[in-house]
Amino acid sequence: MTASERIAGGLRTFASDVADGFFEIIHNSFALVGLAVVFAVITLAARPDLRQAGEQQLVSWLTARQAALLGMEPELDAIDRATASNPKDLPREQAAVAFWLSKKYRVAPEPLSALVAEAYEVGQRTRLDPTLILAIMAVESSFNPFAQSPVGAQGLMQVMTHIHSDKYENFGGKLAAFDPVTNLRVGVKVLQECIARAGSVEGGLKLYVGAGNLETDGGYAGKVMGEHARLVQVARGRALPVAPRAQQMTREQAKPIPVEAPAIEPPRDEKVALFAG
Repeated sequence: MTASERIAGGLRTFASDVADGFFEIIHNSFALVGLAVVFAVITLAARPDLRQAGEQQLVSWLTARQAALLGMEPELDAIDRATASNPKDLPREQAAVAFWLSKKYRVAPEPLSALVAEAYEVGQRTRLDPTLILAIMAVESSFNPFAQSPVGAQGLMQVMTHIHSDKYENFGGKLAAFDPVTNLRVGVKVLQECIARAGSVEGGLKLYVGAGNLETDGGYAGKVMGEHARLVQVARGRALPVAPRAQQMTREQAKPIPVEAPAIEPPRDEKVALFAG
């Protein structure tokens, strides 16, 4: 065997030994990693506090990464503050009402679906027709939860917040008037009181609009009952056309004006306002 052959054989042996050693190290490393994983799993199973801490750390890291990418802080619980639901999850009757109101008043069906569902639930508890509740919201605010009249009626059902502040105490205070669901519940309570005092729905609506000491309510009750009748038909499955949205009749417009008097709104009676929305 020549010297070159001996050198080549030595190199081959060296390369083979290096390869065997490398594979052995990798094999042992994988074994160690596997053991480490098994040990970590057992430890986390035995120590849920460590697992929770690790999850929180991971979530914090992912949140920070997301904030850096979006340029704003994520708020995963923001959806809990939204007054909205999927109209497809509603019963057929309620879904029909929600979609019809959505088209007529140009409001997204998702928040309207939440309000329709709440109106049906509150209506069942109070024995009031939910379509009547929705009709009042339609006439009073056109489903604008931030609406406010010149005399201080606020929210979906235009409740006189400063007069009915006691009713908002259970909801955290007067600012809850701008929470749609809270305003709906308080408005229904005011409506109940008005109907009980008047002895009829039409009479209760007259008190609700603040026209209890006047001869007429300027057509307010008729407008509410008309919308109520249409909603009843929609709820029964009748396909009614959506007429162009008429200008909202405010409680000021609903009040009658004396024939010989100038076109100025008569002063609101605070005693009557105790029962008005």
